Amino acid sequence: MKFRKLGKLFNPFDFQELSSFSGYAQSPQAVVFDDKIRIYFSIRKLDHQKKFVSHILFVDFDKSLKKILNLCTQPVITKGSLGAFDEHGIFPFSPLRVNGRFLAYTCGWSRRFSVPVETSIGLAESLDGGVTFTRLGEGPIMSSSLHEPFLVGDAFVRFYQGKYHMWYIFGTKWLACNSQEPERVYKIAYAVSEDGVSFQRNSVPIIPDRIDENECQALPTVIHYKNRYHMIFCYRHAIGFRNDPSRSYRLGYAISNDLVNWERRDSDLILLQQDADNWDAEMMCYPNLFESDGRIYLLYNGNQFGKYGFGAAVLEN
Repeated sequence: MKFRKLGKLFNPFDFQELSSFSGYAQSPQAVVFDDKIRIYFSIRKLDHQKKFVSHILFVDFDKSLKKILNLCTQPVITKGSLGAFDEHGIFPFSPLRVNGRFLAYTCGWSRRFSVPVETSIGLAESLDGGVTFTRLGEGPIMSSSLHEPFLVGDAFVRFYQGKYHMWYIFGTKWLACNSQEPERVYKIAYAVSEDGVSFQRNSVPIIPDRIDENECQALPTVIHYKNRYHMIFCYRHAIGFRNDPSRSYRLGYAISNDLVNWERRDSDLILLQQDADNWDAEMMCYPNLFESDGRIYLLYNGNQFGKYGFGAAVLEN
């Protein structure tokens, strides 16, 4: 999979309309319309406790990804209610149009006392073409369980062969880090559903580790291409990743014939041309694959976990 970089597409600091937010345009996720490409992203805002909460906005591009047509400046889904699984934000937000419905699988965040956060997966639906979304309920459709004890989230769902297939993450442990906050370890897993709401999980990691047993894997995205399924995800070291670029997020790659069993092939993922400003030189994370007009694109965030926006690449071969 050889991609050619198109450079940075969007920087939230370039827009006065977003000045009330605190930057970040994380986990860009595309929906292709007849006349545009809509990209949803998570942006941060400080709450009354001076802590970040993630909200969902979108930006519409023309089909060439060169011109911005519209920028949504109001969250497409309301803040989670008091005590809810998504009380402190949604990140990521994964849209899906299927069978006449416009759905979004959400990763809701809530703060904890002994560890920083807990996450679960929610479901919302839009009745106005993706401008606004309403939760199907206040609770999650998937959360921690007997065999997935922490941090269920990052759902990416596609409809193949008459079923809803989900790739997501679950936490396997928290690591104590001396004077720092505990750090989490999470792996990619798979689930399947007949209705898109009730999912049967396998509760086992499906992507082999490359770094060590504490490798953290996140944001799986899958596309069908040339009779195979292709997954791009991001992975990092569990500790030291915030300040050391050699331990930060990078992109991984795997292939499958059956959606369930995956062969990891990181070396087969190639991204050509480094941008002059090095916006993604230290980190590449939170990928999203999509097809538009016969071409396959990859959206992703760069340095500082997407604080300064997202860019794209296009498949060459």
